[in-house]
Amino acid sequence: MLRSEQRSDLKLQIIPLGGLGEIGKNMTVIRCGDEMLLIDAGLMFPENDMLGVDLVIPDISYILENEHCLKAIILTHGHEDHIGALPYILKQLSVPVYGTRLTLGILEGRLKENGVDSGNLRVVAAGEIISIGCFSIGFIRVNHSIPDAVGLSIKTPLGMIVHTGDFKFDYTPVDGKMADFRKLADLGNKGVLVLMADSTNAENEGHTPSEKNVGIAFNREFQQAQGRIIVATFSSNVHRIQQVIDMAVRYRRRVAILGRSMVNVVNISLELGYIHAPEGVIIDVEDVMNYPANRVVIITTGSQGEPMSALTRMALSDHRQVDIMQGDTVIISATPIPGNEKLVAKTVDNLLRLGANVIYQRKDGIHVSGHASREELKLMHNLIRPKFFIPVHGELHHLIAHAKLAEKEIGMAKDHILVGENGYIFEFTRERGKIVGRVNWGVVMVDGLGVGDVGNIVLRDRRQLSQDGILIVVITINRYTGKIVAGPDIVSRGFVYVRESEELMDGAKMRVTQVLQLCAEAQITDWSTIKINVKDTLSQYLFDQTRRRPMILPIIMEV
Repeated sequence: MLRSEQRSDLKLQIIPLGGLGEIGKNMTVIRCGDEMLLIDAGLMFPENDMLGVDLVIPDISYILENEHCLKAIILTHGHEDHIGALPYILKQLSVPVYGTRLTLGILEGRLKENGVDSGNLRVVAAGEIISIGCFSIGFIRVNHSIPDAVGLSIKTPLGMIVHTGDFKFDYTPVDGKMADFRKLADLGNKGVLVLMADSTNAENEGHTPSEKNVGIAFNREFQQAQGRIIVATFSSNVHRIQQVIDMAVRYRRRVAILGRSMVNVVNISLELGYIHAPEGVIIDVEDVMNYPANRVVIITTGSQGEPMSALTRMALSDHRQVDIMQGDTVIISATPIPGNEKLVAKTVDNLLRLGANVIYQRKDGIHVSGHASREELKLMHNLIRPKFFIPVHGELHHLIAHAKLAEKEIGMAKDHILVGENGYIFEFTRERGKIVGRVNWGVVMVDGLGVGDVGNIVLRDRRQLSQDGILIVVITINRYTGKIVAGPDIVSRGFVYVRESEELMDGAKMRVTQVLQLCAEAQITDWSTIKINVKDTLSQYLFDQTRRRPMILPIIMEV
């Protein structure tokens, strides 16, 4: 076979397996001939109807089918929606994983927690260029809500792809490291075939504020606070954690870190030099009570109202180490992810009930986004000047808003803007770009230690149980005569309170007995057929009486 760069029939394909039409679960295949790269491998948190599910990751069946083509996994940054699936998929794939120091530092901790070998991790730095097969990958520094975030330039035999990763343009970054405008402009001058750009804030006018604005808001709240200060934020928002520590030093407070993921990320960031704290500023949470209330700051998880997070447990007076006290100032430095608004509101109410002063509203200035708004997206487009454009990272309305911006405000030809969904095959030659088909894609649900063993049928059963409960019918039958020896006994869970529904239960037993008698008269001895008859009759009776359809589980025992 000819090498990829020598073939005249070569096609360049971009295949998103996650991150289009949704927030999270970002994963994209770049394929050129018989060589593939995988960009990011993230997770998303379950929808409200995914009862009991812990995490959702992309289905990688397409990658496994083409495993012999996969050359490497390339990571843009260390957020869970970009690296969170790796502890699960690296149990099935053995390829090099490239990322910046902090990204791989966080990932290595996740892999160890899941018992996955980290020997394939390869550290790269912003500005570096590596060659993998027919691809040449450059790492471009961008600003985001986590340090060491990069965009990617992917040189292929057919042209250059630029993938922005999650980004914004912060002109006053906390760490002083601005996005690499020169590199982006150089790429645009040399010619870019395809731009794939973050669309999360494509509906937001103007510029996304600088992360330093949060530091100004922190300074105001620290000045006014009379007691302890508790700051809840995302554990991966290292710049924000640094600003909290800086404020603590300014106002002579000690800092305690709370929450497993927060402790892990802070320790990794301290070790790698992404967080700086003077000796003695960070203390163990057990030592908090040894200091006056006005000399303590606690940085914690729980900004999304997660039921088991440290802040939520504090709000319920259920945390074994920290109780909310009258006069505490609680700063929730995050915007609720869509779907989490009620959880956050409930946490705020519980904190207020305990006497805390809660700072949580957008107008308080204690949170800014890590994603580019429309003016920054325009700047990115004008720097790159691509021939074709694929909006990525966002729900469909975000992608369409970004596509319209490229067409109506940047002036890009409509037929050069390709809006798609997960699984679509975007295919390019040097002159043409189009959607040519779709590959197998989907979601894999993680529930406890089970990966992929919960599907639509299990979720349907869980939804039915949560809505109408379950009724268990236990019958003992003589195996020779077919007559009832004991029962029917009925156990109700989540349907009705049996002691207050004796008439309903008696009617149910009577109908089960009638079914069994009819089956005996008809000489039906197949247990599965008997169970179906019991279930159908009982289901109709209960619906007629209650307008509810509990799950009915007949159990027949022989003696």
